[in-house]
This record gives sequence, structure tokens and C-alpha cells, in this order.
Amino acid sequence: MMKKSEVKRMLSRFDKARIMVIGDLILDEFIWGQADRISPEAPVPVVWAKSQSYMPGGASNVANNVASLGAKVFLYGVVGDDKNGNILTDKLREKRVNCDGILIDSLRPTTVKTRIIAAHQQMVRVDWENLEKLSLEKAKKMIDVVKNRIDDMDALIIEDYGKGVITPFLLENIIAIAKRRKKIITVDPKVEHFSYYKGVTAMTPNEKEASAGAGIKIEKERDIDDVGRRLLKTLKCEGVLITLGEKGMKLYKGKNITHIPTVAQEVFDVSGAGDTVISVFTLALSCGLRMEDASRLANVAAGLVVGKVGVAVVTKEEILDGWERFRGRML
Repeated sequence: MMKKSEVKRMLSRFDKARIMVIGDLILDEFIWGQADRISPEAPVPVVWAKSQSYMPGGASNVANNVASLGAKVFLYGVVGDDKNGNILTDKLREKRVNCDGILIDSLRPTTVKTRIIAAHQQMVRVDWENLEKLSLEKAKKMIDVVKNRIDDMDALIIEDYGKGVITPFLLENIIAIAKRRKKIITVDPKVEHFSYYKGVTAMTPNEKEASAGAGIKIEKERDIDDVGRRLLKTLKCEGVLITLGEKGMKLYKGKNITHIPTVAQEVFDVSGAGDTVISVFTLALSCGLRMEDASRLANVAAGLVVGKVGVAVVTKEEILDGWERFRGRML
């Protein structure tokens, strides 16, 4: 287990990392208000809207997380030719994310998730999205850009939210390109594409995704280990990090299983916690950290981010402080 001084040195290396993120871009919209009465029209609360805010979501939030930790991040994905696409790219540029690889598709709207929140409680969520697969023409453009830029990168993060951008054709090509260049490849997976992730460095599924991907129903504690081992064997990954909510995380690497208890103290919002996990985990791997310690660092970051309302990020300073506070709970 690393000491605080070792973690500090590791976090300082993040500034030199160059990370490519490719996946489904989402704009998270938040409407903040108060609810103190029930509608006379239907048995639902009436929310008195006070303010509105926007945050990058999906692969955009992964890029935001990476940038907040000081690394240079290059984001690839698709937005619509609309107001929401402009809002999203403007937000990303404000956060120092390189958006040169974002394609505009006039045939599909920018994916938007609108959350209406009253007194820190999410009342409802409304999704605007087109789940059709990315056109072959757009996929080829993305592959060409990846091919031209990958040599300058330390790692590739594939963020698969199942919104149509990450297709089997795109996956097969970008994974093959990155593997030939011996780059770290991490994946936040969707069940439908599990067979296409073969040979990546590591993946970070949650318990439900891992269970479906392995074809094993989790009913007892030992079933989780069967799931982890099967994914490791069938996908030939170096590691599988399964996030288990309040039960923490489990890393499967070779024949070793590392259980990391959660350090979350207060949970206000789990939105984006998986994005934080893969961001910190990948950055740590790209800077030479062992997979076990990279998982612990990601666990601390996730424990901190769920204590914030809305899709949020953590800073290096927060992670360092969190490591000092929670280190003993992960031994």
C-alpha cells in the first residue's frame, strides 16, 4: 500500500499524461428548484424551477475527469448540429479538453439527459437521444483520426454508453490500432459489445454489466469471483475491475483477486462515479502504477465523487487528502 508521499509523486505525473477518450458524448442538464406541493392535475410534485446548469456526461465526463487531474485529453465522439452540441463543446473547451476530434452529425441530435432536482433529490430524468448506429462514413473518419493521433498517446479509454457511437466495426479497428502501438486500452463496457473487447488492457464493468457479460447470475458472494475469472479468461484482459457499489470493488488480475472496500461516507449522487473510476484508474496505469494500487486510487476518487451532487469530478488535492484519510480502510 502506497504512502502519502508516494501518492503525491504519482499524482504529479498526471500532468505529463496524454489520454485519448472515445465514446458516446452526453450533455447533462440540471434543473434546480423546490417542491412543496402536489399538482392538482396528477399525483406528482410541482417543482418551482430556480436555476439551470449543464455538465459534460458520458465520454465527455470521462474527458472532464481526466482534464481536472491535469492530464492532456483528446476527445472523440459525435454531437448533433444543434444548440446542445454547441453547449457541450463550449463546456468541454472551458475545461481544457481538446475537441478537435468531435464530429458533427446533422442526422442525429446531441444526447441530452435532463434531471429535475428539488432539495438535493432527483425528481425525474428525461432523456433525448438517437440510438441508431454511427454511419460507416463517420466511423471511418473517427478511425483515421485515431490512427493519426495514437502514437502521441499514453492510453486509450473507450466509453461505451450504448448510444450508437461505439459500433463493432469501430471497436475492432481502434482496438487493433492501439494494440499494435502497445498502448494501454481501458473500457467502460456495454453488454452487447463484450465479445469485441477481447485483448484490451482492462475493463471496469459494474456488477450488473459483469454478470450479463459473463453469462453468470450473481446470487452469492462467490458468484462474483466466478464472473471476474470468466471475463478475464474469455476476453484475455490483463485485468477486470468490477465496481460493486457499497461493497467496493474487486480486481481480477492473473490468479489474484484483490477486494477493495468502499470508502464512501455520504452518498448524494452516484451519477458519473464509473466515469471517475475509469479516468483515475487509466491515468494511474499510464503513469506506471501497479493495477492493484491504480484500483485503490480509483476507489478513493469514486468515494469522494459520490459525496457531491450532480455529475462531478475530483481534483488531485482531494484524492491525496482522501488517500490519507481512507488508506487504513483499504488495507
